Order: sequence, then C-alpha cells, then structure tokens
Amino acid sequence: MQINVFFDRENKEKTIEVDENSSVKDLLGKMKINPVTVIVSKDNNILTEDEKINDRDKIKLISVISGG
Repeated sequence: MQINVFFDRENKEKTIEVDENSSVKDLLGKMKINPVTVIVSKDNNILTEDEKINDRDKIKLISVISGG
C-alpha cells in the first residue's frame, strides 16, 4: 500500500510503499527515522507508534527540536 508522507524537515512530500497492516512504527522504520525525533499526525491528530495506517493515508512528520 502507498502512504503519502510530508516531512517538514525536508519540506517535501514523498510516497512510501509499505506492507498491508503496517503501523506508524513500520513506516518510520522503512524511512529510517528514529520515532523519538518526530511527531506523526494524520488529519491534524497525533498518532502513536502502534497505530495502523491505511492505503493512501496522508501522514505529516513534524521534527522535534530540543536544546539546552
């Protein structure tokens, strides 16, 4: 299935191919993104790592910035 992903750090939208019944964690793993470095949202709702994603979902990855 195909997922549309907008990554704010790169200011780009990509289409990522994932297996059926994939979760947010699976998507981030495929993109080689550490889950603690981003907030994942769909339709302005925050998703957890274990939530399932569906074909043609539009996902937004928001970079988490921290400092000291």
